[in-house]
Formats: sequence, C-alpha cells, structure tokens
Amino acid sequence: MTLRLVLAVSLDGRLAPPAGGAAQLGGAGDRRVLEEVLAWADVAVVGAGTVRAHGCSCLIHRPELLQQRQSRGQSPQPPLLIVSRQPRPVGFDRSWRLWGQPLQLWWLSSAPLLPAPPAGFERQFALESWQGLLDQLNSEGYQRVLLLGGAQLAAALLDEDLVDELQLTICPLLLGGEHS
Repeated sequence: MTLRLVLAVSLDGRLAPPAGGAAQLGGAGDRRVLEEVLAWADVAVVGAGTVRAHGCSCLIHRPELLQQRQSRGQSPQPPLLIVSRQPRPVGFDRSWRLWGQPLQLWWLSSAPLLPAPPAGFERQFALESWQGLLDQLNSEGYQRVLLLGGAQLAAALLDEDLVDELQLTICPLLLGGEHS
C-alpha cells in the first residue's frame, strides 16, 4: 500500500486563499504531473471542504493516460473518496460540475453511517481509524491511494505517519493571510 500526498502551496505556505475558496496554484506542467499521478492511483481521497471550494474534482484528460488505466483493467478515472465529519454531503450544490464528471463517488464519514450511501454516491465508508480505512482499501485491491487535498485531512494523515510519498509543488505566488 502506498499513500501519496499531492500538494501545491504558495510561497507563504498557503493551500488556499485566506478568505477560503479555490486556489488555482500551479501551471500547465503541474497539471500534467497531476494527471500522471491520477493515472497511477487506484483511488483518490479529498476533503469535503476542498470539494465545496472547487465544485469539482481533477480528472485525467490525456488519452495515453486513460489508455494506460484501461490496459490495467481500471476505470478511466480513479474513484473519488470524499472525506467529511458529516453523515451526508452538507452544502454540496447539485449544480456543481462534480455531479456531471465521469467519477465513481464514494463517501467517508466519521459520523455514523446512513442505511445507504448519500444520493449520488456509490459507496460509503465509516471512519474508525485511518489505518483501518487504508487496510480495508488495500484488502479490496486499492493499493495506490492518492490524497488530493484538504489541509486538515493532510495534517491528520501526516500526524499518524501514514503518508509514504509527498509530491509538493511550491508556486511563485503569495496568498497572504493570518496563517501564512
């Protein structure tokens, strides 16, 4: 099992603008590398706050990367596991691009599970421990896990020493704010 964390940060160490919302950090080269790591992944994990900020997820667009996944018997895009403390996707707008993207959406909550996955999601997981989740994914054949973002999510997995690889992009940009 390999857990790879991919982060793009500003020169002042920010993942997002101080007022919140989406930060479009990185350039065309960073986008190419991101698509390559998505093609590598069996499953991608992202925090619900990051999804709320962007309204969508990263996708693989390059035909050769889609072909690589197909030749390995994988879906064109890795399933997207969205992590939240809520039992259902609170504040998720049905007009977001996310709902039209060609993704399997999975829900992970630290709250008690619902009888069925939330609307629009194919699977749901209960978070009892991060190691337990990684063990479950590994037992199902998901051995390459990509952590796409969410500062709190990244911090939790780093705190438990579960991140095997860090792919860090430092962008020549200052976002400012109290926690820079």
